[in-house]
Amino acid sequence: MTPTGLGGRVRALLFDLDGTLIDTVALILSSFRHATNEVLGAPLPDEVLMRNVGVPLAIQMREFAPDHADELLRVYREHNSKIHDDMVAEYPGTHATLEGLAARGFPMGVVTSKGTPMARRGLDAFDLGRLFEVVVTSDDVDVYKPEPYPLIYAAELMGVRAEECLYLGDSPHDMSAAIAAGAVSVAALWGAFGAASVLEPGPDFALRSIVELPGLLEGSGDEYRVVHTDVNSAGGSRHLPGWEPM
Repeated sequence: MTPTGLGGRVRALLFDLDGTLIDTVALILSSFRHATNEVLGAPLPDEVLMRNVGVPLAIQMREFAPDHADELLRVYREHNSKIHDDMVAEYPGTHATLEGLAARGFPMGVVTSKGTPMARRGLDAFDLGRLFEVVVTSDDVDVYKPEPYPLIYAAELMGVRAEECLYLGDSPHDMSAAIAAGAVSVAALWGAFGAASVLEPGPDFALRSIVELPGLLEGSGDEYRVVHTDVNSAGGSRHLPGWEPM
């Protein structure tokens, strides 16, 4: 019998990849800096380079420089592939947490805006690929996060409804997609985006580490529920109980 979490609401688990399961933040930034410096003559500001991490690379490159997007993409991918294995890292507790959830029988999948070859390479670097029934990449869909379709498609492949899934991700694009899909939206506060940014779309829950995920599934979730104050007021915010944004 398939286990459930959060009082029976969750039957399957979906995860973002970069910034959620594997730490590629420095790798991505290095690759962006290299590509823009090589192609445009100077790197763009880091905040510009990183603001749309979580959407497909081709879209990001068109936003940087429409007339040079193809070359930017080529140079980025060449550099990224060369340095990938030296710079990618696993977040603490990821492997053990996923192994435990798999042992409990939770169906699990990955939904990423990365292409298939590099997504698989990142997962296999830490022996994570075997734990997932489904890996949906930007090569598998024509509509991308923050649209909900990639999550809906992954849920369909797993034989469940998106509303029966939990999606854990570190970007506002992830949270917007999860909310629109009707999934339980859980913000990963350890990835590429600051807490204020990833919480801005209004996710249901937030975790400070992936090791907290089993606890969220086993309980009511109150400890991890995002507090929504009046976000339309000057002092409004979204945060965790007992936690205030910097």
